Amino acid sequence: MDFTDVSLTALRVFRAVSEQGTFTAAAATLGYTQSAVSRQIAAIERGAGAELLERRRDGVRLTAAGRIVMRRATIVLDEIDATARELSGLPGQSGTVRLGWLPTAGAVLVPRALAALRRSDPGLTVVGREGGTPALVRALRAGSLDLALLASAPPFRPPDTESPALALQTLTERALCLAVPAAHPLARGDCIDVADLRGQRWIAGSSSGEDRLMGVWPGLDERPEIAHTARDWLAKLHLVAAGLGLTTVPAALRPAAPPGVRILPVRGGPQEQRRLLLARLPQPPSEQVTRVAAALRTAALDSESDDPSAPPS
Repeated sequence: MDFTDVSLTALRVFRAVSEQGTFTAAAATLGYTQSAVSRQIAAIERGAGAELLERRRDGVRLTAAGRIVMRRATIVLDEIDATARELSGLPGQSGTVRLGWLPTAGAVLVPRALAALRRSDPGLTVVGREGGTPALVRALRAGSLDLALLASAPPFRPPDTESPALALQTLTERALCLAVPAAHPLARGDCIDVADLRGQRWIAGSSSGEDRLMGVWPGLDERPEIAHTARDWLAKLHLVAAGLGLTTVPAALRPAAPPGVRILPVRGGPQEQRRLLLARLPQPPSEQVTRVAAALRTAALDSESDDPSAPPS
């Protein structure tokens, strides 16, 4: 085992592969060829004298040795970045928290929390990124995020099977809603009966290989008619506003709905619950991370009070 010849480039590539989950995605993110990424990973594994990534059909994940190396690599890379900033005369990053969020959380909850932090804690900087739950979990494990807002659906399993388990807190748990064109017959009341969803046209998101289609009401006893597919939730809502179909949305998106859309609860049959989770690695958080987490919890409570369909607390 000899880490003396491991380069910073190899460490950065190792972190990117851990975050992205595949060599191909890491190569695209870094602007490298896949073979260049493979060479850097081979070099760092030679230096470690161990396999750091478990190669699987669905991508890669850190081995036990990989988690040790990633923990140390993150410290090294953060220190190098801090040194570069200091030499450039830029403000330090000691008061920075790295936050990741789902697109739907970024629509209402994250802006509210960050606006509150700007007023109460102007010296604290929050930087982050939007992503899906699997990518955000990988970034937490890789040490490039301090906190992440994740989605969870029944049966509410942990977001990954890695050890140690992530520290998770449920910020909200609400029933899934439907976004309906304001001129649609289903928009006339204050809720929609599940039986009336038969024969509707749907605007779905990418299923990413899952059995269920995102955007289609779960458990329909018919093959749904998919009118359009879109990855971005705002695009789906504007397609709804144009009268082109229905789509499912978290209740938290109600304040962000564009004109021409009603977001309504569904009655009949079991409620389709969705949780918004705040996740971090299990070690004790820094004071800055604790303050950001508190702001997110407050914003989540405020969003509950804004939602007329939310159950009383």
